[in-house]
This record gives sequence, structure tokens and C-alpha cells, in this order.
Amino acid sequence: MLEIRWHGRGGQGVVTAAEILATAVVNEGKYAQAFAAFGPERRGAPVLAFTRINDNEILLRTQIYEPDIVVVLDKSLCNDNGVGRGLKKNGIAVVNTSSSPEVLLNIFPNASKIATVDATRIAIEKLGVPVTNTAILGALIRATRIVKIETIENVLKEKFKGVLAEKNFNAVKEAYERTLIFDRGGLL
Repeated sequence: MLEIRWHGRGGQGVVTAAEILATAVVNEGKYAQAFAAFGPERRGAPVLAFTRINDNEILLRTQIYEPDIVVVLDKSLCNDNGVGRGLKKNGIAVVNTSSSPEVLLNIFPNASKIATVDATRIAIEKLGVPVTNTAILGALIRATRIVKIETIENVLKEKFKGVLAEKNFNAVKEAYERTLIFDRGGLL
């Protein structure tokens, strides 16, 4: 089973990103679940979301404490030492930042791969607002190959209509192209 923990802030679309990925996984013939953990927070407050992916039915219904992948939609959350906590050895971190991946090694010491992209800039360029969820999906797909980018496009066309779907997919594609990936051997 592949487990992903998403860290974001209210209003960035972290829950939607987890759901889009889960839908894409199901559309490709696997099992997935997506869910969030938040209380009465408001826009800007930290939010957690989770995605599980498996070849078989998923019966587990708990939060993910030891993820294979950590996705961070807001770099300021990296200042909280909790974002890297529990990441499995040889895990993957995907972070929205303009910084190079190497600067995140101390936050994600168990990561075998760290991917970074300036998802905020891409969201503003492509969507006109700093909602980073679809841009970070492009980085996640580039770093992991969990699903095909075309599958994400189809999900976006189902979730958003017309121009909004096109703008969101343009953010996915742009982030996919701009993502920097670092493994313990250097930049890929």
C-alpha cells in the first residue's frame, strides 16, 4: 500500500488535490481513498489530507502517521518540524517552494527523493490565484509516476468545466515541466 500525507493551509485546495489523485488512481484500475483531518479551521489554518493507494480493497481507516510520500503545499509549514515526521526511509517529499530541493534535506532526512516546484507562482500565472493544489499534483506525478498525466486531465475535466478545467490542467503541465528532483546522488 502507498500512503501519502498532504500538508497545506485552508484555501489552497489540499483536500481537493488528495481527492483528484484518488479519483485518477481509481480510473486507472486501482483502489484509493482520500480524506482530510481538520476541525473548525478557517482559511490559512494548517490542514492535513491523506491518500491511500493499493492494488486491493483498502479497509484501513486511520490517519497516516508513517507516509511513503509527503506533499507540502505551503513551504511555511516546513518550519513546523512535523511535516517530515514519520516519513518512511527512502520516502519522497514534494514541496511547493522556489528553493532548491537540497535545502530541505534536514526537514526530510528519510527522503530518498525530494521534489520542489514553485507551485504558487505557477498557480498565479495559470489560474490568477495562489491556489496551489493542481500545480503540486504536476510535481507529484513527475516525482512519482503514480498516475498518467492524461488521467489527471480527465479527472480535472470531470471536476471543473470548460476554461477552469483547462487552466487547472495547464498548471499541472507547467509544474510537471518545472519540477526539480533531487535524490541522494544529486539533481536528476
